Amino acid sequence: MPALVCLLVLLLSNCPSNEPELFTAPGGASEAAVEPGEFLSTLHLADPRGTPQLLKGFHTLEQGAWRWTEKVFAVALKPPPASPGEEVNIELTFSIAEASISRLGALTLTATLNGSPAGSETYDQAGDYSFTKPVPAEVLARETIEAVFELDKVLPPTGSDLRELGVIAVSVVLK
Repeated sequence: MPALVCLLVLLLSNCPSNEPELFTAPGGASEAAVEPGEFLSTLHLADPRGTPQLLKGFHTLEQGAWRWTEKVFAVALKPPPASPGEEVNIELTFSIAEASISRLGALTLTATLNGSPAGSETYDQAGDYSFTKPVPAEVLARETIEAVFELDKVLPPTGSDLRELGVIAVSVVLK
């Protein structure tokens, strides 16, 4: 009988849990568990919980932390809880590769939120960037915010890489 009890304990200890998994963001910060299917306001592109929120224009995850984008890329985000009159911003954290600047020159990034223009910025140097724009109150009133980003130009596919390459995206956050 003790062997049967040991076998049962062993089997149960290997069963997958129904508990939501924690995600550890690049840099080591753990984030609260989210129920499966719940939309996020903070979308780390390495977090598998947010994959359904990547609407278009993202390539596969690389180095466990980031994704190349295409010329047009979009995400769906849950508006964060905010007090009336409190400003909420959208922030895209990304990098521009040296190869992009040397071949394309300056890049202009434009964002729209639920079809409303949110602004644009031009970048003429390789490096890490944070594109931050205020979210209009009427956009925050919706259950979901669709953020569409568009670059004016991208690296075209080559013989060794058949992907269109825009920027190296790390996260999109409503805060």
